[in-house]
Amino acid sequence: MTLKNSMEELASSILKEAIKDIDVCKCEKCMKDILALTLNALPPKYVVTEKGELYSKVNLLRQQFDVDVITAITKASEIVKQHPRHFVK
Repeated sequence: MTLKNSMEELASSILKEAIKDIDVCKCEKCMKDILALTLNALPPKYVVTEKGELYSKVNLLRQQFDVDVITAITKASEIVKQHPRHFVK
């Protein structure tokens, strides 16, 4: 049995899709900052599950939280774009 914040899995999945359409640095540091800010803006959704069940639970939650996650990603991307923490060469 595993304890997992399914919102993290959901936000990470949506970020991978949405980031293609967002004008922001896509380096690893900025992507992690965007994900961290996104998760801080969303309520955690913890589940206790067997490995194989997690995917189905995330899919059930996905429809319900897509709009909130995309909104949080957009806001987080703007913050990271205005204040990137990576080193520019």
